[in-house]
Amino acid sequence: MEVYLVGGAVRDELLGLEVRERDYMVVGATPEQLITLGYHQVGKDFPVFLHPQSKEEYALARTERKSGQGYTGFICEFGPEVTLEEDLMRRDLTINAIARDEQGKLHDPYGGVADIEHRILRHVSSAFGEDPLRVLRVARFAARFHGLGFTLADETLLLLQQMAASGELGALTPERVWKETEKALACEHPQVFFEVLRRCGALKELFPEVEALFGVPGPKQWHPEIDTGLHTMMVLKRSAELGADIPCRFAALCHDFGKALTPSDRWPSHHDHGELGLTPIEALCARIKAPAAHKELAILMSRWHICLHRLANPAPEQAEAILALFQHTDAWRKPERFAQLLLCAQADLQGRTGFEQRPYPQREQLWQWLCELRTITAAPFVARGLKGPAIGEAIAAARLQQLRLWLTA
Repeated sequence: MEVYLVGGAVRDELLGLEVRERDYMVVGATPEQLITLGYHQVGKDFPVFLHPQSKEEYALARTERKSGQGYTGFICEFGPEVTLEEDLMRRDLTINAIARDEQGKLHDPYGGVADIEHRILRHVSSAFGEDPLRVLRVARFAARFHGLGFTLADETLLLLQQMAASGELGALTPERVWKETEKALACEHPQVFFEVLRRCGALKELFPEVEALFGVPGPKQWHPEIDTGLHTMMVLKRSAELGADIPCRFAALCHDFGKALTPSDRWPSHHDHGELGLTPIEALCARIKAPAAHKELAILMSRWHICLHRLANPAPEQAEAILALFQHTDAWRKPERFAQLLLCAQADLQGRTGFEQRPYPQREQLWQWLCELRTITAAPFVARGLKGPAIGEAIAAARLQQLRLWLTA
């Protein structure tokens, strides 16, 4: 029985990155042998075991045969006769097909070490094309390692294009699409995930709402980059640079969906695109089963980002509009979500060519006002004998009066 450290742990060690979890592969053993040694079996489709002390995962070496459509259409075979090379061949990328034995020696039958040195994402074998989920995985790895200089091998991009054109992406479940998307959004360069999907033709299949933005022009005065798809990628990139969380990054991706619905004879203007964007946001979220919190923030961003941009230097007559903004975004009860909205709006303004460092003072100002206005509560009005709707009206009037004082100061 031989044990090897495999996959991401070996790759990340070679890249000098923190190793967060370790997976091991066992060659030359049977399930019964591992159980006798105290390992606990957890895998159903193929034997995966937890180490009796460390609880790390140990999997028996295995091979896979395509037996149907999609990423679940495989027959898995395992046994003591399966070799290290056979197991590594079924993996996706060469950088993930490196093993380290218990003596510390690397086993690299498919050139993963060289590809790490040259910063190349390359598929291991033609079997890669049998699993449509790998289109998303490679796009995610491209996003994750973009900052380290990794690029796609030409032959891998060609294979991804063939896979996208095959129709097999339709076999992916919403849950798997969302899981990979969520991981990609968490990367330092999330926009690369969508850029790679577009290069291989998968974006129009999986995210048609995003694909539709490319080729749609915006007014040059406000969008020197012109193309709305390019602007969306820039906003997503800027949101990551600002430290936005995943719901905010998702909202950045969705905020201009309505511009794809503007009739071309009205270009480059996009009146009411915020409201028009609500339907495609709903459609995307339903299709990939995005969490409710992500959808709610994306809808708020689509609906309110233009209003937020107009509040850089608010005038006294805008007090009512600001109060309505707080009210309609439910900022009183959900201030953390409003803070996300403000950050996303800043990313939208700065996600434009030449606008990257443009100030966005309304983010800090609106947040400060919200925090102070939330201290105006029902207690003093109840003490004065007000009841029912009159309490809410009195709170709103007091908050409006305070806003006017600030705006006229």
